[in-house]
Amino acid sequence: LVAGRARLKQIVFIGSGTAGTFALYDNASAASGNILFQFKFSTAVQPFQILIPGEGILAQNGIYLSGTNLSALSICYG
Repeated sequence: LVAGRARLKQIVFIGSGTAGTFALYDNASAASGNILFQFKFSTAVQPFQILIPGEGILAQNGIYLSGTNLSALSICYG
């Protein structure tokens, strides 16, 4: 999702109607390294918004997404 240093500040996603998960990693190109944020969700298909307080979560190397059963996902970073 992001190459290079960034602060994760917000996540908005919609599930596909099947329970799923996603994880955001401090890595620009693979699902490895430190997990910045991990979330498990139910079968609901309405939008979810997760606001991260303060300065957000610092990703030194970039932000990579690994997830299942997502219809859409957006992040805000700075």
